[in-house]
Amino acid sequence: MAYSEIVQNLRAAFDSGKTRNVGFREKQLQNLMRMYEENHTEMARALASDLRKHKQEAYVMEIDYLMNDLRSIILNLRDWVQPKKPEKTIVNMMDGVFIYNDPYGVALVIGAWNYPLQLTLAPVAAAIAAGNCVVIKPSEVSPACSKFIANTVPKYLDQDCYRVVEGGVKETTELLQQKFDYIFFTGANRIGKIIHKACSENLTPCTLELGGKSPCYIDSSADIAIATRRILWGKFINAGQTCIAPDYILCSKDIQEQFLKEAKSILKEWYGENPKHSPDLCRIINQQHFKRLSGLLKGANVAIGGDVDSADNYIAPTILTNVKSEDPVMQDEIFGPILPILVVENANDAIKFINARDKPLALYIFSTNEAVRNLIIANTSAGGMCINDVLGHFAVESLPFGGVGPSGMGAYHGKYGFDTFTHKKSCLIKDFNAVGEKLASSRYPPYSDGKLSFLSTVLKKRRSISLKCVPYLFIFGLGVASTLIVNCLRDDNK
Repeated sequence: MAYSEIVQNLRAAFDSGKTRNVGFREKQLQNLMRMYEENHTEMARALASDLRKHKQEAYVMEIDYLMNDLRSIILNLRDWVQPKKPEKTIVNMMDGVFIYNDPYGVALVIGAWNYPLQLTLAPVAAAIAAGNCVVIKPSEVSPACSKFIANTVPKYLDQDCYRVVEGGVKETTELLQQKFDYIFFTGANRIGKIIHKACSENLTPCTLELGGKSPCYIDSSADIAIATRRILWGKFINAGQTCIAPDYILCSKDIQEQFLKEAKSILKEWYGENPKHSPDLCRIINQQHFKRLSGLLKGANVAIGGDVDSADNYIAPTILTNVKSEDPVMQDEIFGPILPILVVENANDAIKFINARDKPLALYIFSTNEAVRNLIIANTSAGGMCINDVLGHFAVESLPFGGVGPSGMGAYHGKYGFDTFTHKKSCLIKDFNAVGEKLASSRYPPYSDGKLSFLSTVLKKRRSISLKCVPYLFIFGLGVASTLIVNCLRDDNK
């Protein structure tokens, strides 16, 4: 079926009102949960096939995450869809003021290969909850997970409203030529620019979850043993192929030596004498990325690791020292198990280094010094920050997750995912009561100084008087209001 026909069919389903029904959405989300529950073993197998991902990583970082996120959506959906009543001022005290949550229509969700199930299906769940029809495009770079999604989703979700499209660059390019009402993309900055350009052709709103070089600053107040363990876990999980992995470390020379000492011991504890034989270490997704990453090691000063095996797409957990800002490893997001350390003297130097580069998706600070932490938080910009840990902010559903500038636009997770796929439609409701019309009459021609005085007074007061003050206004202010109205009406003929 042509992509234009797929989108046309989905739009017809959306226009029918089918997905606006909250009960229908709940049913589809429950079916999605049943899909996870009945197929979690196959999901883990697909992740192992694509990335040689260990069962524990598969469940904790993808399968369990998806199920927990979905439980929260189902639990809160009835509340989220209700029209919201924002605070009113005295100007609108007799009116109805509402914000309605409208689905956009037909959404396109383009997933990523590094967490191929989580980063595809989590935004899909949010789009379903918001009432959209969805085209689901898994990444072709992770073929086993793409096949799983394509084969399994149609068994659980309504095919009139949700369709999976597989393929590579050609298929994605053709999809982007269709007119969607919202596009959600997770992937590289370079591709994000292409997506954004395609969106601009139809003025289609979009969310771009990109990446960047996420810095990690460590000072002398941190517990180096604990900090090292947490940083290495966040860096080497999924073989470093994580968009919010710490990309590089900023610290003093003394901290660097302490870090390296701890790192040697920890990596041996985790992966043994030869990490290549460890079942707990993922592999690089394909030869293209292996060659890119192994090329970054040429001429670099390897303090730990550095072993590679092209036949197995294997790169050992590697730490580099004596790194300069102009080195190849510091030009783009690494997205692999290579961790450079750059020496800085203090937090101010770290801030200057960070601010001289693109805004990162994540920024990590390891310090017990509150003044240092606040200094960096206040003087840098990043999609999100995590203090004395890494990756953890991603799992807090009450926090929006997204980038800023080159690291992305828009955010999701929890309620923020629902909001991303929802247009907030403002609505003011007035009636025809005589009092309200009498007050409103001052806006009509013929204009006069009296009307202007009255309107100016009301407009000034509305900034400082909310409906909480209404009872007092009725008691103490009716006389003043009456005088203003009378003066206004007397001046009508002047």
